[in-house]
Amino acid sequence: MATNIADGTVLNNGVKMPWLGLGVWKVKDGSEVSLSVRTAIEAGYRSIDTAAVYGNEAGVGEGIRQAGIDRDQLFITTKVWNADQGYESTLKAFDESMKRLGLDTLDLYLIHWPVKGKYVETWRAMEKLYRDGYVRAIGVSNFHIHHLEDLRQNSEVTPVVNQVEFHPLLTQKELLGYCKEHRIQMEAWSPLMQGNLDHPLLVELAQKYGKTPAQIVIRWDLEKQVVTIPKSITPARIRQNAEVFDFTLSAEDVEKIDALNENRRFGPDPDNFNF
Repeated sequence: MATNIADGTVLNNGVKMPWLGLGVWKVKDGSEVSLSVRTAIEAGYRSIDTAAVYGNEAGVGEGIRQAGIDRDQLFITTKVWNADQGYESTLKAFDESMKRLGLDTLDLYLIHWPVKGKYVETWRAMEKLYRDGYVRAIGVSNFHIHHLEDLRQNSEVTPVVNQVEFHPLLTQKELLGYCKEHRIQMEAWSPLMQGNLDHPLLVELAQKYGKTPAQIVIRWDLEKQVVTIPKSITPARIRQNAEVFDFTLSAEDVEKIDALNENRRFGPDPDNFNF
């Protein structure tokens, strides 16, 4: 159970990944994202999650340098975009991401979406990057069970992470069970439902625990053993989102939040995404 911001999960290849990180989707490149990253690191975050398609890898790299802590203390994730999938093009996209980030090695590289007919080749390229030591861990994002099964039958390395949309209205119970069974760490993007936190139960629990609805949801993620990467550009909110290690939800309250599930997505369905 996560009781400190420094706590992490041990991935299936032995690498440790923090339970809590900063997501930077839709955060502008340049000073906006570098300030967010620096603020998060100063607040104790050690994990930063970006992607090539976010267009802010350079600013993330700048924020890392400004924070001035040892590189080996940080866990940096980026992702290969759909248009760059395929074997050679993934290797090239990785090099470009690393140049923008200004890093020599990456902690976690993810396939952003399961582009049909391409993701197995993309995974072969990622296995090479992993074997050659450029990446400490490789994983996927937005993969359903059938995509994971396909990869399992056509690869040598099991993904360490599956980063998916996960929140109280989309609890992905079957997928979470599959990932646990196969030692694939689930990670939540859009954990705060893009700000749709005004559900009466979340408001009620926030009052009960003396926390915000956002903190209740982040704690629920942690209790479900799901890595979570809330995004914010507001320094006070970045710090507040990390203040979730001084309380635990009762089992009964976790179940109440589980029961909010509506299988409702705020983002695209991986099976019907226009790649």
